[in-house]
Amino acid sequence: MHRLRRTLTAVLSLVGLTAAGLVAAAPAHAAVFQTYGTGVNVRADAFLSSAVVRTLSGPTSIDVDCQKEGDLVTVSGGSSRWWAHVPALGGYVTVAYVAIPEDKLPGVPVCGGGDPEPPTGDITLADVQAMFGSRIANPALVETGLPSLNQAMRDAQINTPYRKAAFLATLVHESRLEYNIREIGDTRPYGGRGYIQLTGDFNYGPAGQYFGIDLLGNPDLAMSLQWSAPIARWYWTVARNINPFADQLNMGKVNAAIGYPAGAEDQRRCDSFANAIRYLTGSVPGGIVCTRSKAYAGDTSKLTRAQFDALGKVGGGLG
Repeated sequence: MHRLRRTLTAVLSLVGLTAAGLVAAAPAHAAVFQTYGTGVNVRADAFLSSAVVRTLSGPTSIDVDCQKEGDLVTVSGGSSRWWAHVPALGGYVTVAYVAIPEDKLPGVPVCGGGDPEPPTGDITLADVQAMFGSRIANPALVETGLPSLNQAMRDAQINTPYRKAAFLATLVHESRLEYNIREIGDTRPYGGRGYIQLTGDFNYGPAGQYFGIDLLGNPDLAMSLQWSAPIARWYWTVARNINPFADQLNMGKVNAAIGYPAGAEDQRRCDSFANAIRYLTGSVPGGIVCTRSKAYAGDTSKLTRAQFDALGKVGGGLG
């Protein structure tokens, strides 16, 4: 995209404009670029949910050693999915605020290599078939989506057997692990779509804002290969904070966080959770919680994250 605000070029960075406090030496192989704007955040990773490690008060010369694809950032000057790694700042700056006409830094390598092998520990089709059996109704479609789903799991730190089991058990019941599924018979404009079955304008709106896409105007993006898995990751970590419930083996709270009333479906999902853990670890641990306390028994789907989190401070019990 063209960037109206990016009238500066990387050459301008050579004049030595720097933010106060940027004193660390740059790596010998670093490329120098110039940011623009004020209040630009440096994040611990290439995602909008990552911690802010510092903020640039104004245009800054940055020494970049590599770049990484992450969350889309859209500003008045354009948009980019690429983030510049700046060792001297200890984090990543979105390329959307780098004064170049391109959306990707020219001549800068991808962090970790251009086309690495899939990381060990990624979930395969054989894995989910072993975990969930006949629930995997369309193996070819599931396999097509797995690269994006594995990336979303890495981005969401779904990186332990318990977290993987909770996430995958949830999605196999929501969508059969099919990224492009639409809830059968649901004709609502913002009915269930995608891996997580995103539902309601109260979710489509915030998810679209987070990723810089118009989900309210084009809700079918939620079941596209490009966005289905990132949206599932957004719901799991931004709309809700579900990893801690998985760590606690508490599928009651996981199910409540997904947002449907308590009932027989809770036990079915809990059984799938246990099957996934058995496959991933070789045994089923004691202490799995399948039930919900009274506070979590209702339909929590329309609650904000703050409202949902407040439920945990009321009632107590197993859920």
